Amino acid sequence: MTMESAPVPGAGRATAVQAPTVHPPRRSGGRTRELGGGRSAVRLGPATWLLGADAAALAVTFALCAPAGQPWAVIAAQAVAQVLLHAYRGLYRLGLSPSVLSEVPALLGLALLQWYVTMEVVDAWAPAHAFGWAVLAYAAAAQTVLCASGRAVVHRVRHRTAVRHPVSTLVVGHGPVARQVTAALQDHPEYGLRPVGRVATPAAPEEDAPALPDGGVRLPVLVTPQEVGRAVVQNGVRHAVFTAPPEATPDGAALFALFTGQGCRVWLVTGDTAVATRPAATRPDHLWGFAAHPLQDGTHRPVSHAAKRVMDALLAGAGLVLVSPLMAVCALAVRLSDGPGVIFRQERVGRHGRPFVLLKFRTLRPADAQESATRWNVASDGRMSQVGRLLRRTSLDELPQLWNVLRGDMSLVGPRPERPFFVAQFSRAHPGYEARHRMPVGITGLAQVNGLRGDTSIEERARFDNHYIETWSLWQDACVLARTVGSFFRLGGS
Repeated sequence: MTMESAPVPGAGRATAVQAPTVHPPRRSGGRTRELGGGRSAVRLGPATWLLGADAAALAVTFALCAPAGQPWAVIAAQAVAQVLLHAYRGLYRLGLSPSVLSEVPALLGLALLQWYVTMEVVDAWAPAHAFGWAVLAYAAAAQTVLCASGRAVVHRVRHRTAVRHPVSTLVVGHGPVARQVTAALQDHPEYGLRPVGRVATPAAPEEDAPALPDGGVRLPVLVTPQEVGRAVVQNGVRHAVFTAPPEATPDGAALFALFTGQGCRVWLVTGDTAVATRPAATRPDHLWGFAAHPLQDGTHRPVSHAAKRVMDALLAGAGLVLVSPLMAVCALAVRLSDGPGVIFRQERVGRHGRPFVLLKFRTLRPADAQESATRWNVASDGRMSQVGRLLRRTSLDELPQLWNVLRGDMSLVGPRPERPFFVAQFSRAHPGYEARHRMPVGITGLAQVNGLRGDTSIEERARFDNHYIETWSLWQDACVLARTVGSFFRLGGS
């Protein structure tokens, strides 16, 4: 088995580049405003307010329109259905230019659907509390008006908060569109995005950097992903605005992965109505007349990832209990055969390039730390004992990694983690390799169950890993686990 851990994209060259210092531009009066709140205040706060406004509207509608004595189970079920339907319709996504009027058709349609289903359920389950079409019409209309009113208040408060507490933003691109978008953000603080720098190619002319409105100071121009990464951390950047699709931007894929990995919201703001990049929402949005599309990584699915984490924790915990006698036998065999030091620890790279310590049963004692970090494969090493060979050929040496999964360092299914030394090499040699770190690393994966273990093609492994990430689902994880269990004791090893 190979050992893996990877740095952040491009981190191997970071020490050779000195990034310009980027600070938030000064506002009028010479004072620099600090960010108002953290990421949760930017991303979760308004969505929570919208959720509260919808819940209040539903409660008032039940009090005003529904017949008295409605079963609490019906009320609770409708509240849950409202949240799910509004979330599915994208009514909790935070746009740049929210408009209550544009939301009214969706609010009315969903309200009619909710109350129709409620009418049918109550009629079948509790006929004594049944109501007719007139009540349905009144309730749907009242809920729509109340939801729209509450949302108007939330949008107004959010607008005023954005003016008072704008968040640091980077503009990615050069040319007329980048200049115009930057100027629009500077001239219209109601969007709440304050440009603190621009990301451009080295070939972009210096005069392309737009001046700030209060006096001749130009925005810093960042050239490399390393400079951008440092600027994001140092300045608390929360939004990134691409003025061309990432796939048409130099280093666009690396920049997009960097922004999403740091928790930034990413926007595509262009003058084109047709956008090649897949938008994250279907409702149209704009930034001072420019078409605006929120961009998300295909792996950005918080609910599904939370379910994956729960599944990992439950299965890893149960697995540790079930295989603990077998692990005790393996540990005793290693101790008797090879002496002290049953568990082998090695640094690997996990999701978004974060290092962690991977655990295995020791099958070979390396000569020194240098050999452990840089030797690719030891399957044919003559120093390996019979016990070590057996553990490797049956993959029993990997059982301690269930503890890594329980801790959250790894997942049961995902790209195989590698050592930092090899990650740096493979990232330079294979362009798609660093994209593997968009998902949690795993004990097993799609590449492994297709025979790509040990001394096999890195390019093919990266291809399978990225395909797994792009098509990921809980069912796919279950299929990979089933194939892994079926071949767990095959003769081969890694």
